[in-house]
Amino acid sequence: MYKQTIYMAFFVGVMLSACAVGPNYKPPAAPRTSGFVPPASLPATTATAPVSGGEAQRFVDGLDIPGQWWTLFRSPELNALIERGIANSPTLAAAQAALRQANESTAAQRGGFFPNISGQYQGEREKASGAAFGLPQEGSFLYTLNSASVNVSYTLDAFGGIRRQVEALQAEADYQRFALQASYLSLTANIVTAAVTEASVRAQIAATEDIVRSQQAQLDITRRRVTAGGASQADVLQQQATLQSTLANLPVLRSQLAQERNQLAAYVGDLPADYNGAEITLDSLTLPADLPVSLPSKLVEQRPDVRQYAELLHQATAQIGVATANMLPQITLSGSYGGTATQFSDVFSPSSVVWSLVGGVTQPLFKGGQLAHQRRAAIAAAQEAAANYKSTVITAFQNVSNTLYALQADADALAADALAERTAAASLNLVRAQYKSGGASYLQVLTAEQSYQTALVSLVKARAQRYADTAALFQALGGGWWNRTDLAANSSDCCKGPP
Repeated sequence: MYKQTIYMAFFVGVMLSACAVGPNYKPPAAPRTSGFVPPASLPATTATAPVSGGEAQRFVDGLDIPGQWWTLFRSPELNALIERGIANSPTLAAAQAALRQANESTAAQRGGFFPNISGQYQGEREKASGAAFGLPQEGSFLYTLNSASVNVSYTLDAFGGIRRQVEALQAEADYQRFALQASYLSLTANIVTAAVTEASVRAQIAATEDIVRSQQAQLDITRRRVTAGGASQADVLQQQATLQSTLANLPVLRSQLAQERNQLAAYVGDLPADYNGAEITLDSLTLPADLPVSLPSKLVEQRPDVRQYAELLHQATAQIGVATANMLPQITLSGSYGGTATQFSDVFSPSSVVWSLVGGVTQPLFKGGQLAHQRRAAIAAAQEAAANYKSTVITAFQNVSNTLYALQADADALAADALAERTAAASLNLVRAQYKSGGASYLQVLTAEQSYQTALVSLVKARAQRYADTAALFQALGGGWWNRTDLAANSSDCCKGPP
């Protein structure tokens, strides 16, 4: 009879908990907008340039993003670097541990749906006076008392307080899932950007060294012309000053290169002295020809940071229910079943059985307004979470729009820089030939050299910027994490993406 009562109470509690107080969370609707940029503000295809990395890129609406989007650059060295980062990054390891912690906390809170059952045994040896029991003639006597019992307590989740607590913790676990995806996306995008920057600096160093060799050759020519009487010592000094100015750029570039390699070492979990990553060059990268432009309605499902803030809103909404349930009656059932006997073997005999069944209701009457203020605070927290979610969505759309404009501007800039470099090179060659024949002044040579140096470095930077902004677009659109399964081991729901 006792067991039947406990089971009935448990099932009644489950049925009551099906209706939880507080608002039910509904994911915010996606913004209603026609696109990321005003209609017809960007062409469907970018401009081209006759250099490596100057190919046209086509924007494709609704094109899905591969989970390993960086492989579109077709660089085995870059792929290997990112694999190292995924395997060794302490940032990813921390995010994975945070997810496991959140999952375990949620599982622990689900224990509140079930009764708490504990067993107890107590052995007692006492010497008592018979007078204490109204038997003075008995004197004092020794006895042993054995007690064993099973205790059960259960809180009926009549108003869904426990259910809302579990819901809030599950939202926290979902937040950590998307934080893991955001860490993964940030790590891979950062490695691509750092590798492109390293390649850019390396190319700038190579270009500067070429210019140094050219200027050194020009200095040698000028010195010979001084000997032959065709130039002045002032020309030599001017050329030497130009050469030294160019040489002064190399230490700065080499320092920047070392810092970029140190940054890559940090991304892949290495110490600077232990890093031995391959030297990636701009020529080893392939510019993806087809660029995805996700539907605006899908962006909020694809961006991990937006999903994170959605789960924070979910958590805050559930906490309103928790605060509301705390203001309502708390119904508890408890009971015990066991035996007490002077002989251990008699503890479980029918004559030694003792049991109790207790039901209680606790209704807060006065707590100085504490519960009401806690509920109002929970409502304000949900309003704050909703505003933060909206801000994150706006930032996400802004990121995509900015990157689309940047990609078009990058292509135009590269075309202009390629033309400027070719023009500057042709002008320098012409002025040098004229100078050798006495048809141009040395000042014209110096001016042409400086123009060519500036154009060459600008061309290198423009090439690198196209690769970097291409990676930024994949990152801004969510990075295709829904097409990956390599992080799913932490949770069966980890990699559920847009339908």
